[in-house]
Amino acid sequence: MLKATSFVAALSLALFQSPSHASADEITILAGDLPPMFNEDGSGREAEVISTVMERCGHTVTFEIQPFTRHWKTYSNGTADAVATVPVGMPLGGTQSDVYVQYQNGVSFLSEAGESYGDLAALAGHSVIAFMGASDILPGLKDAVPSFKSYKEIADQIGQSRMIFGKRVDAVVGDGMIFAEYNRQLREQSGDLMFDPNQSVTFQAIFAPSDYAMNFRDAALAEDFNRCYAEAKADGSIDAINKAWAERYRDTLGTQYLGH
Repeated sequence: MLKATSFVAALSLALFQSPSHASADEITILAGDLPPMFNEDGSGREAEVISTVMERCGHTVTFEIQPFTRHWKTYSNGTADAVATVPVGMPLGGTQSDVYVQYQNGVSFLSEAGESYGDLAALAGHSVIAFMGASDILPGLKDAVPSFKSYKEIADQIGQSRMIFGKRVDAVVGDGMIFAEYNRQLREQSGDLMFDPNQSVTFQAIFAPSDYAMNFRDAALAEDFNRCYAEAKADGSIDAINKAWAERYRDTLGTQYLGH
């Protein structure tokens, strides 16, 4: 009886000392609705990176997709295991991972315009639209806005595609891959359009890549993620994912999206 009691006590102690995620086979991650980074069905470039890393660590992943920025608030108030696409240093609680994904912001425009927007100064005198909050996020944009012919930030990103194809604006400022995906969606819409959605579009990267991390409630999960991401990066798995997604939008992105 003494030996059995000692065994139970030792087992209880071992369970108590084990990492809290050891028995959790499935990790719930909050993510923003940002096609093609995260699609409604949980697929996407960024989703694939996260799933690849977590599976390497022995975990499976379920994504809960919400409007972008709301997913941060839900994480702060809820019980999900982690949250994706977090600006580095953003105070959301838990443990922040290393940078695991980058977005590439720049300028998209109709190729036939014959323009070359190598920097913000080149947008002077042109009509420009951007995503909501862009002037507070992208370096130098707020200072450059007064030089534009017009400037507007809109939340409806497929609306940006409509405006550029309809020649209502000269340029769109934002992530090149996201813009290219909304162009693809617009081309697939049924019904008559007042413009040609098949016009050639060019993207130029004029900003440094934007770094994003994840926040985990469990510090041990964050350590797992960092370790397995480093392994996946070292063996080329991460670059292969990013290149494959860039290839889907090659006609717009060229080689401007993070060099892929």
